[in-house]
Amino acid sequence: MSLRNPVLQLKPRTDRSLAAVAPPVASVAPAAAAASAIVAAAQGGLVESAALLRGAREVLIRHGGEVYRLRHTRNDKLILTK
Repeated sequence: MSLRNPVLQLKPRTDRSLAAVAPPVASVAPAAAAASAIVAAAQGGLVESAALLRGAREVLIRHGGEVYRLRHTRNDKLILTK
């Protein structure tokens, strides 16, 4: 039994089912994608998770003075933790 801590490397995952629903995120500049996500959220519209995560496996969100972590799991689920 090893006492060393395992090293975990997370890699962005490509999801082929998203291609059928929305245009690829790579075709939109990251700043434009983030801006459109903010505008859609302000209007109460739909925000794609790809626009929030921008290719990463997790993102930190500040809300009401608290920091939350939104994670995209290997099982293609989203988990929001405080």
